[in-house]
Amino acid sequence: MFEDYLSWKPFFEIVPMKVEDCVEISELHGQRFPRRWNDGEFQNLLLQGGVFGFAARQTNAFFSQPLGGFVLSREAAGEAEILTVAVGEKFGRQGLGWRLMQAALREASSRGAESMFLEVEAANEAAVRLYGKLGFHTVGERPAYYKAADGTRSSALVMSRVLR
Repeated sequence: MFEDYLSWKPFFEIVPMKVEDCVEISELHGQRFPRRWNDGEFQNLLLQGGVFGFAARQTNAFFSQPLGGFVLSREAAGEAEILTVAVGEKFGRQGLGWRLMQAALREASSRGAESMFLEVEAANEAAVRLYGKLGFHTVGERPAYYKAADGTRSSALVMSRVLR
């Protein structure tokens, strides 16, 4: 019995993001980024035409379906972009980022996008590797784009991937 508890792993389902998710998504965003987007910002974005998102919900939790991660994207005029994506720290390295990005790529393509763009902090090696494995390539760099809480600045890589 105790061995079963030790081997227990969370299972996640990737579901479309809803306005009702925005408070929880904002909280997770604040845990992963220096400037937290509030739930109103997420709601306003999600209600805009062309904006879509997905949430990773734990399906084998006992009392609720905790949020493991999310991705928010936008498609317009044949191009798509990742607005923000985050995975909870305790759920890292379990494939949630991959699954969320795959959902966003499929949805963007189904909406007619021919390419997808994103920005990522150059120092975020894990994210840069993930995006590379997903077929993204660096197409530009924005020096001193991100500002950390301590005031230091870091570059953003602009990455792109062809969807068709």
